[in-house]
Parts: sequence; structure tokens; C-alpha cells
Amino acid sequence: MKQLLLSAIACPKCHGQLEYDKQHQQLVCQNDRLVYSIKEGIPVLLTSEANSLNQSNCDKE
Repeated sequence: MKQLLLSAIACPKCHGQLEYDKQHQQLVCQNDRLVYSIKEGIPVLLTSEANSLNQSNCDKE
């Protein structure tokens, strides 16, 4: 994902910065502990479609 796009989008719930998880092709909001998927190169920024960071396979250690 291009850095310009990443800096232009925000978490739809808290309006905070999203982190790009390149390995799993998803966007992570650390504030809300939510993971947003990227489908066919398009971020799905719907809170109803987001997964909990705890349920996701991208937990950072």
C-alpha cells in the first residue's frame, strides 16, 4: 500500500492512524484494537466488517 494513501485514510471509529500489516494485507487500528481487511487492493473501512485485534493473526509481540 502506498504511503500517500495510508497517510490519507483513518480509522472510521476513532479517526486515528492506521498501520499497514503487509504480511496479512490488512490495516490495524491500535487505539480501538481493530483490524480492517484489504480486498482486491481496496481497504474495507467498515466497523461492522472489522475484526478484533485479539482474534486476528497479526498480533505483534
